[in-house]
Amino acid sequence: MSLNKNILGLIFANMHEDVIPELTRNRTMGSVLFGGRYRMIDFVLSGMTNSGVDEVGVVTKSNYQSLLDHLGSGREWDMARKIGGLHLLPPFSNVASGMYRGRLEALFGITDFINYSAAEYVIMSDCDVVTSFDYKKIVEAHVKSGADITAVYAKANLDLDSAANSNVFGIDEEGRIKNVLINPRVSGECNISLNTYVISKSLLMNIILDSAAKGEYSFAKSILQDRTNDFKIIGYEHDKYFSKVTSIKTYYDANMALLDTENRKKLFLDTNPIYTKIRDNPPTKLAIGAKVKNSIIADGCIIEGSVENCVLFRGAKVGKNSVVRNAIIMQDTVIGADCYIDCIITDKQVSISDKKILTGSANYPVYIGKSAKI
Repeated sequence: MSLNKNILGLIFANMHEDVIPELTRNRTMGSVLFGGRYRMIDFVLSGMTNSGVDEVGVVTKSNYQSLLDHLGSGREWDMARKIGGLHLLPPFSNVASGMYRGRLEALFGITDFINYSAAEYVIMSDCDVVTSFDYKKIVEAHVKSGADITAVYAKANLDLDSAANSNVFGIDEEGRIKNVLINPRVSGECNISLNTYVISKSLLMNIILDSAAKGEYSFAKSILQDRTNDFKIIGYEHDKYFSKVTSIKTYYDANMALLDTENRKKLFLDTNPIYTKIRDNPPTKLAIGAKVKNSIIADGCIIEGSVENCVLFRGAKVGKNSVVRNAIIMQDTVIGADCYIDCIITDKQVSISDKKILTGSANYPVYIGKSAKI
């Protein structure tokens, strides 16, 4: 089976953005910055590129200007093509649809795009998971199992807060999903949905049209949960490294986890590179007396103070005698001289003047909004 002509990829850029409203107030979940130089959408889009999927639609809803700027023509992901390639799908693509409430209504809005594709199978993925997916293996397992729907999951421990923004699968000995818990009050080891599905295009179109007629809009509830006996829904276990963003704390933890060399090796594989938009910055500059320890520093930064256990995005600046610890400092943020920063997340283009003390904790990192001046 040739993947590149037989598969349509659909990426939902706005799903789950309510779990981190601080970061998605002015952007989609897909365009949330991560790991020093990436956006959340880079991981799923790179996975599709590495798996040979060369026709991808990105489904948007609102606040997608930064996403459009990031993706451009799709050249960095080898998606700038005359046939197939990257397609940005804004809301109201279908004149009969309104602003969608869930995945099924979003799909109804792009029925013309799906119908036009010659693909036999459709991969649907969201942007709330940081991992390196091998979609080729997922599709092959889907075909081999004879499943109607293949749902990707991972075994991991959940606490009550994370479970409240996750779906959990009950899976029998044959790998079939028998029940689905949506945002449950559970904890411990669970089969956590990674919001990635494989389905044939013909079945998907039938589901979309049937759901539209019934006024259904939630794929998880109306299809996975309510119709587990009607469809053969098979779970595919993803046993590789992953982080799932379910809150501002899990976002902070996922970035901090990359400071561990072993985690970086598991995520950034030589065989499955993660691509992103290139920005022509000079190398990072360290002034005399500057100190950097256990940190990820992107290009274009200027450091005159001390940085420890931090993730600094492109163009960040740390002033003389300032101490920045356990922080996520996003693109073009400027920290003045003689500051003390600990357990802080700054959005883009934040300006912190001299002699400021800002502290949070690892359990409750303090977030500073985009372009704020302190």
